[in-house]
Formats: sequence, C-alpha cells, structure tokens
Amino acid sequence: MRKRFIAISTLAIAAVLMLTYYINKNFQWALVAIVPIVLIGLVDIIQNKHAIRKNFPVLGRSRYIAEWLRPKMYQYFVEPDTDGRPFSRINRNIIYQRAKQVNDTTPFGTQLNVYGEGYEWMNHSIAALDSHNLDMNPRVKIGGKDCTQPYDCSVFNVSAMSFGSLSKNAVLALNGGAAIGNFAHNTGEGGISEYHNEYNGDLIYQIGTGYFGARTKDGNFSPELFAERTAADNVKMIEIKLSQGAKPGHGGILPAKKATPEIAAIRKIEPYKEVNSPPFHKVFKDPKGLLSFVKQCRELSGGKPVGFKLCIGHKSEFLAICKAIVETGIEPDFITVDGGEGGTGAAPLEFSNSVGSPAKEGLTFAYNALVGFGIKKEIILISSGKIVSGFDIFKAIAMGADVCYSARAMMMAVGCIQALECNHNTCPVGVATQDPALIKGLDVNDKKVRVANYHRETVKSFVEMMAAAGLDNLDKINRTHVYQRVNQHISKSYFRLYPYISEESLLSSESVPRGWKAHMAMADPKSFRPKFEIVFIDED
Repeated sequence: MRKRFIAISTLAIAAVLMLTYYINKNFQWALVAIVPIVLIGLVDIIQNKHAIRKNFPVLGRSRYIAEWLRPKMYQYFVEPDTDGRPFSRINRNIIYQRAKQVNDTTPFGTQLNVYGEGYEWMNHSIAALDSHNLDMNPRVKIGGKDCTQPYDCSVFNVSAMSFGSLSKNAVLALNGGAAIGNFAHNTGEGGISEYHNEYNGDLIYQIGTGYFGARTKDGNFSPELFAERTAADNVKMIEIKLSQGAKPGHGGILPAKKATPEIAAIRKIEPYKEVNSPPFHKVFKDPKGLLSFVKQCRELSGGKPVGFKLCIGHKSEFLAICKAIVETGIEPDFITVDGGEGGTGAAPLEFSNSVGSPAKEGLTFAYNALVGFGIKKEIILISSGKIVSGFDIFKAIAMGADVCYSARAMMMAVGCIQALECNHNTCPVGVATQDPALIKGLDVNDKKVRVANYHRETVKSFVEMMAAAGLDNLDKINRTHVYQRVNQHISKSYFRLYPYISEESLLSSESVPRGWKAHMAMADPKSFRPKFEIVFIDED
C-alpha cells in the first residue's frame, strides 16, 4: 500500500503538471488539493507510532476520525465485554492509555452500571496501606521439591502466542517488552524462533501436541531436540499444553498461508501446508503417563520448572491427575488454567463459544481440588483468560491463582486494533500476519516499550488495589475480598459463589464434600476416562 500510494501520488502530480503546461494553466489549482494529501501520506509513511497509518497512508487516518466522532458518553453505558465486540471500549482504553503512557485517569465517575447483573467490585479497607511502601513488582517463586532451577516469576506475563500466528515483529516487540519489564514471555506451541531470542527476554517454552521445536520427522516427541531447546539460559520454564480455552479438545490450526519456509523450519513441518495438531498427546495416554512426561521434561531441561496448561472439562479428569500426583509423588511445578473464553487466531466458532469451563469456574475448581488433595503448597496456579487490568489480576488471585497470563491485552499493547483478520493473514497493523508488506508497519523499537509500559502500569494498579484493601502480600488476598452482583437486588462474595473446601478433604472418602462425591468416584489415576457413567451428578 505504501509503494502504491507513492506511485499514484507521483503519477497524479505529473499528470497535473503536464495538463498545466500543455493544456491550461488553471489545472495548477488541482495541486492545492493533491499536494497536502501527498504530504500527509508521506508523513504517515515516515512515522513509526501508528502501524495502521504506516501501512495505509491517508486512508488509515479514517479509523482515528471515526473514534473521534464516536459519542464520548457511549462508554458510560457499556458493560465489560458485552457490547458485541471482543473487548469493551473500557478495556481497550486501559490498554492503549497505559501502553502509550498517556493519562489513564477517567472523568465523571464510574463508567459501569453498578446495578447490572455481573457487576463486580473489590472491598476496600478503612485501614488502607500506602502502596509506595509495597513491592511494586511482586514476584512468585515457581519450582517444587524436584526443581533445581526455580524461577522468580512476575505476577503478570505474556500468555502463549506462537510465531506463525504472530508476525516476527510482534514476537520481537513482546520479547523486547518482557526484557525491559523483567517478566516472562510464553512462546506458544509454535516453538522458539530467533525472534524469541533477540532481546533475551525470559521465555516459557510451550510444547503442544505437535511437539513443534522438539519434533521428529514423523511428528513424535524428540528428547534430544527438547534438551537442546531448553538448555538456553533465557528458557526459564516449560509448559506442556493439554488444551487451550479458545478451542479445548481441538488441535491447533496453522493456515497454509502462514506456514512460510522460515516457520516450517522452526516447527519441522512442510512449508505452505496447513498444519492441524492432534487434539491429544502421543507421549502419554493417562494421568500417570502425563506426570512421567513432566518428570522426563524436568530432567531433560536440567531441573527447570515444568507444568501443564489446560481448560477444565470433565472434572473427574482433573481429579484423576490429582490422584495420580498423590500416588506417584510426581508433582508439576505449576498448572495453568485457561478459561473457555480464551482467545486464538483461528478456531471453529462452536469451540470458541461453547466448549470449556469459563475461567472463574475452572480456576476455583482447580484450586479447591489441589487444596483438597493437600498438594497446593508445592504447585503454583497460573490463570489465563481475558486478564486486562489490575482488578482482573486481583480477582484471579482471589479465586486461587498465584500468577496471571495475558494474550489479547498484550497484543493490543503491541498495536492490535481488533480488525479480526487474524485467520486471513491480512492483519492491517502487522501483528497477526506473515505478509512482509504489513509486518513492516509494526515498529519494534516503539512497540516493545509500549508492552513494558502496559505491564508496569497494570502491575502498579494491582498493587495499589491490594494496598486499598489493606493487604501487603499476595497470599492475603482471598474470595471474601471480591463481590459480584447476582441480580439487581442481590450481591454475593466470591466466598459464597465459589466456596472453599477443607484442606486434604479429598484424601478420605468420609470427608469428601457432597458435591464432589460423584466426580471423585469417577476419577481414575490410571485413565482419563471415568470409571463408570453416572447419570445424575450433583453439581452443588
């Protein structure tokens, strides 16, 4: 588009000059209209702040004009994520303002309908603390009894997004931001590219069912390649992906257009051929096999933290893993719980909308299960699924998380404008595309700073909220601190909506809570399949 604009502009000016010289001097007045447009376009091409303007000179400005024309009071009548768009305007403003280091305060009071169903808030304390006396970059140690290289992880990190789904410039910006802000960057299941290593930002190497980056020619897991990949100092943790919230029970999809020779070489696949990862792992077939794989990966990586990621589906399956942990004594160092509302670049519509437990239900269940089996103390829980603000981090920790991931918000900090072209290779701002002409519009030096800015300001906001609640430590946050409006007249705390269960209550059949009995009866540590079918399950 940039080259086309320059060519058209040159031809237009030349045509006007020729008409003026050969036909009539009055044609020179056409330059009054053409020259300013050309100058505006050249400014758009030269600048590096806005990818949409750089990739689409002059035309790209229509987006900002439309935003300016939109009624400002519109935002006061929009509930979070219920305005028919991927993210509400409120969420977008939080990300963009913090990334660009502009004023992120707001005028005119609360922007949400506090009487609307689903409205949530945190209870503050009269004895609030001064946040300046607290650690503004809280970190959590990840690594259990069998881990020899534990990792001090930021409370807020970049969630799994692969090179291939994202452009090289987007990966560079994310990793550069992680290096500046000292937080972790999850590679996604696409493997580690040279762009993940450019700035030496901390990496969480994710391996999925395709074993990309640690894959034999026939698509099986390669211990040798895995050991080689994880030996690098910037690889801090390994995450085994069982499922993701956007399409749980469905393998990953890489469109043929995005399978460039470069990406194919990294993933050990054929170029320009669509890749559909299987929905299951070949290395293991049961809970004990999963834990053996965790142990193998920990040993191959030299003792680095190893965990797995999943979206909660059948509760009996997660309980079966917990039973296997107790029986074998093999513990993952962390478990990532993704919500069914999680995002992706390409997924079948039904899977995106209707499969997998939402983040709240999945996270609270996983936390209670680990506590019930008496194994939570050694296992860190990571929450993923529309984490955008400091309040989102606070809510996730209140429900049981220790650390949080964010994907879409980090993409927007890089410059994503939600054009929803991720699966067509035509992202206009160069974030989710492999088109070189579009990728050039994303300036890495500018965007990596924006990512770091967004991370810093969001963590700062979280710490300030924690101080407002009178809390000086992450471990003191619990489900009594957050309330949710059930309907116009009734509100309940997370403590009431998602009750805790007693520690080690799932170790004895006599102490299992009533609502857990059926799921516990079906959970088999030797199989992901339930022992037997139960027609009526009490979900209380």
